[in-house]
Amino acid sequence: MAVFQCNVISYVLTRTVDITVIIPSTTIPESMATMMGNTDAPAPSHVVKEKYPVLYLMHGMGNNHAQWRGYTNAELFAEERNIAVVMISGENKFYRDAPDGDKFFDFVSKEVPEFVTNYFPISDAPEHSYIAGLSMGGYGALLHGFTHPERFAAIGSFSGAVMPAEVNGTVNPDIDVTCLAKAALDGGKKVPPLYIACGEDDFLFQLNTEFVNTLKEHHADVTWVPVPGFTHEWRFWNQQIEEFLKWIPRTDGYAAQGKRQI
Repeated sequence: MAVFQCNVISYVLTRTVDITVIIPSTTIPESMATMMGNTDAPAPSHVVKEKYPVLYLMHGMGNNHAQWRGYTNAELFAEERNIAVVMISGENKFYRDAPDGDKFFDFVSKEVPEFVTNYFPISDAPEHSYIAGLSMGGYGALLHGFTHPERFAAIGSFSGAVMPAEVNGTVNPDIDVTCLAKAALDGGKKVPPLYIACGEDDFLFQLNTEFVNTLKEHHADVTWVPVPGFTHEWRFWNQQIEEFLKWIPRTDGYAAQGKRQI
């Protein structure tokens, strides 16, 4: 696995931001295969045969671009399944435009994909692009997924912060994920499959249950994963990122290879 820690000048935010990009690469077992007598193994190489599918992975409140790597095995799971992962610092701004003027929605929606698909061997094809996150990041994944469902092949939310998005005590339909979901589904948009997971002891469990029921009422393709014994915690999110990567629909050229040995 190749890991890139990027400090990038954002033209949307007009300041530098941190982005972590994980790119699959030659593994130790692959590099040693011919040395161990496997004459049928291809010669190891850093030549990329085709661009990698990508998961845009959002962190939760109080975290930054580094926590998914620090607290989970996301890097291992991505390497096993030949998928790139992009993680940014969301700065507690819920991946949407902030009252202070920060255009975080445009940063996530436009600038980040533009940067990573031009600087790295990452596909810009919607059928090879996925978005997911935990807590605040789950909200962010749903916000962007329902606003631009045509850009993604699947959406994941783990312990998502799906409470009503209010401004001055009134729900704002432009940033409320339930309103956005209804508008997209009832408006005939082709919404990609959704994976919604939450621990049954999580303080957000009831809200996620109600949100999933609403999605089902509006005929969404949703996989609901309630898990007993977990609260709002990293052990749960470590479990769920692996399950999500197993679950996502894959049509890229790497999918047929199956799980790699690391």
